[in-house]
Amino acid sequence: MTSAAKRPVANQNDPGDKMSGFKVLATNHTSFTVSDLDRTLAFFRDGLGFEVTSRAPRDPGKIQAITGVDGADLEIAFVRGPGHSLELIEYLKPDDKGQVVSGPCDTGFAHVAYDVDNIDAAIETAERFDVKPVGQVAVIDKGPNAGGRVCYLRDPDGITIEFIEKPQT
Repeated sequence: MTSAAKRPVANQNDPGDKMSGFKVLATNHTSFTVSDLDRTLAFFRDGLGFEVTSRAPRDPGKIQAITGVDGADLEIAFVRGPGHSLELIEYLKPDDKGQVVSGPCDTGFAHVAYDVDNIDAAIETAERFDVKPVGQVAVIDKGPNAGGRVCYLRDPDGITIEFIEKPQT
């Protein structure tokens, strides 16, 4: 028997079934660690029109306690787009930072997707901020976005952005 089979499963048909004793109230933010906060903020602020809602360093001791990263020193900015906030973190220390390199087929890969009204203009704008298409613009053949156009793009830190242009009705 697999470990997944041993775990209790809540009755998915009964929203009142709270085996865990809590409920998720809302999505707070999505976070990415970046190598150059100014460059990344420029893309989200100037390229996508997001609002910078906060930018400040954090107490290194608190960050170390939260993240478990010895010697952590960082600056965090929040940007707000339609309906969602992103937290962008630049670690100033420790010096021995690495970079995650993963592709869409790798377990743990993540991306953030945005609906846009003109995918071609969105891609052109993104490229001015060194956010480049990974593949080609394609028409979506199935699912909730069927008939729309889609493209993955990647920034210099490897963060993947997906633009989706809904089908014309």
